[in-house]
Amino acid sequence: MMPPCSHDPAAGSPPHPARAPARKGAKALREGTALIALAEPMGREYAPDSLRRGVIVSVEDTHSDKQSAPRRTQSEKVESQQPSAAGRLGRPTVPALDAILGRPFRVLDDGFVRVVDYMGNDAAVVQAARVSYGTGTKRVQADRALIRYLMRNAHTTPFEMCEITLHVRVPMDVWRQWIRHRTANVNEYSTRYSIAIDAAQRTASDEWRVQSTANRQGSTDRLPASLGERLSAAEKELQEHARSVYEARLADGVAREQARKDLPLSTYTEAYWKIDLHNLLHFLTLRMSEHAQHEIRAYASVIGDEIVARWVPAVWEAFQDYRQRAIQLSRIEVDVIRALVSDGPGRAREVAARAGLLNADKDGKLAPNRERREFEAKLRVLGVTLPWEEE
Repeated sequence: MMPPCSHDPAAGSPPHPARAPARKGAKALREGTALIALAEPMGREYAPDSLRRGVIVSVEDTHSDKQSAPRRTQSEKVESQQPSAAGRLGRPTVPALDAILGRPFRVLDDGFVRVVDYMGNDAAVVQAARVSYGTGTKRVQADRALIRYLMRNAHTTPFEMCEITLHVRVPMDVWRQWIRHRTANVNEYSTRYSIAIDAAQRTASDEWRVQSTANRQGSTDRLPASLGERLSAAEKELQEHARSVYEARLADGVAREQARKDLPLSTYTEAYWKIDLHNLLHFLTLRMSEHAQHEIRAYASVIGDEIVARWVPAVWEAFQDYRQRAIQLSRIEVDVIRALVSDGPGRAREVAARAGLLNADKDGKLAPNRERREFEAKLRVLGVTLPWEEE
């Protein structure tokens, strides 16, 4: 796993209003200071450790007698969610995730993802699944087997018992795709209340992509770097001009809600994003796919490989085995493969033709067919020669 960057662009958590005023204004935004409130001031306060980690604890927690509580091992922490004789529960913790709370992972040129808080772990999924049986198993292998069974058979409710809150900094055009996942709780930085973040994503000269001819919403190869240099220079000029116009409007007294309207979609925004594990895995299935746009795939890869893998390693392993790296076959595809294995390429071609996968164009060649193209990709992953390419 790549290490998180040492510099925190969010500058940690804003101090409590009763202690010190938060830094505000354009300078704070240029430095990436998050001006998002972490909690209501009534009944909660920041403890010294929470300031370091960027999380919030209750007033009661800060006054507890920590000296009287014996230090627990990791395995004891995992099992602490089981009821004690007094009927009290301990909060499940994950030391590997605790170690990176509040620390940002860099994405793109000026974006980041960091963990603010979480609830649950691998053991919490197991306990939720076994709730009707009382006390959950303490055998690690049995827990792993149950998690894999749940993932394999799409029993999703136990995964919904775990939640995570992320603080993300992302370009607005990428955020438009991100926010399409309507299964999360979101609080986004507001450019009505505050000055827009003075940062926009810029494209390196060798990162401009060619429009795909096979997929209207996708891209393929890179454009020549010589052309990319001209494109990047024009991008920089456009972004700087848009920012200058925006700041001039503010200086002339134009309302922030109106002055912002011509800012480019490459402008960075920030948000707190809380989601349960089941819906997070669905997000990662779509956004880590090779078909997803490169920019949002970069964020999804960091969330999956650097955060979820630390948080719930057994769930992550099962997700990779049964979802991310698995192949789903349709009835037609199963029929073609069965015919290929049992009777050979000729019979497989007959089955495929009957299903409409091998229709010809006016020149007698195979007509374009998206379903066939996707099936061919699956066969190549399996190392199977395409039956219709056989002599």
